[in-house]
Amino acid sequence: MIAHTAHTADLTPADLRAARALLDAAFDGDFTDDDWEHGLGGMHALVHDDAGLAAHGAVIMRRVRHRDRWLRVGYVENVGVRPDVRRTGLASRVMAELERIVDRAYDLGALSASDEGARLYEARGWQVWGGRICALGPDGVAHLPDEEGSTYVRPALAGPLDPAHELLFDWRDGDVL
Repeated sequence: MIAHTAHTADLTPADLRAARALLDAAFDGDFTDDDWEHGLGGMHALVHDDAGLAAHGAVIMRRVRHRDRWLRVGYVENVGVRPDVRRTGLASRVMAELERIVDRAYDLGALSASDEGARLYEARGWQVWGGRICALGPDGVAHLPDEEGSTYVRPALAGPLDPAHELLFDWRDGDVL
């Protein structure tokens, strides 16, 4: 099983339905329409086996201000593995493809991790962001303390970041991160 990548525009309606079904199953019904929308418009990494789509992840572009500079961020979304093939290395294959894209195309990578997912990201060198997390919302800057401790970064082209300065993310519907 090899991971391959494709832009959302290059996926067929059947590919998109399969990815959505996989993510609904992987997140035990706790995967919303907003969550799905967050992973569209970028690059997808997909792994197929004899039963169909076995694993999926996406990286989309977001903007984050750090200090006085807006950075292009490869934001990892919608990483999931079909329940019957979990713990077989498929999430690592998906992440390897997404990290290749992040490292070559973005100033840095970022993602919001569940407790279970955090082990995967930490093992791959992603680091918990140690500073404040904020978003530029409809009413101005909103502090997001619930995202602190679960937001991970992967410095790429931007080099090291200073956690004494907040990360200010662009706004989006649903969960901001």
